[in-house]
Amino acid sequence: MKIEVRLTDKNDAYIIKNMYPLYLHDLSGHYGLVPGHTPNKHGIYEDSDHYITLNDQYQVQNIWWEHPNALFPYLIAADNRPAGFALIAAPPYCPPGADYFVNDFFMLQPFRGNGHAQIAITSLFQRFTGQWELYTNPSEKNGVGQSFWRRTVSHYTKGNYEERTGPTMDGEKLIFKFSNRPL
Repeated sequence: MKIEVRLTDKNDAYIIKNMYPLYLHDLSGHYGLVPGHTPNKHGIYEDSDHYITLNDQYQVQNIWWEHPNALFPYLIAADNRPAGFALIAAPPYCPPGADYFVNDFFMLQPFRGNGHAQIAITSLFQRFTGQWELYTNPSEKNGVGQSFWRRTVSHYTKGNYEERTGPTMDGEKLIFKFSNRPL
């Protein structure tokens, strides 16, 4: 299967926006009944009941296509079919000290467990040189995600990375940090 990772623009933003509710639903399985990870009264995965339709949620996501030098919305395709997405941020949308941040990464169910996700994210690591940071849920319910990131980052960096659990702008997370700058 051919994996392609390409930067999207406003014309194809809708593809990522179509998958985003599936991503939020997927995350809810890792968090349980934690506020912000359950649907609002309208069935939308958002903190506020202000969002009534998915179109309302789409408007919030437009920021990813409004800052082309700092926010990078990538579509992941498998044999020319949408398979997932990666939202990569650069300053000022990163944690302090990071040059690049994996804000969101998602693969649809049929494309998991066969190396496609690792191919996709590794290709993005190779496109941007600097200090990287990414977070994932530290709970036991996210063992598959933790294992994926640990295996992928370890393989990519040849074991030269930092991993710790700690506070972030998004609560307590498992934090991965590494640099891919040439020595």
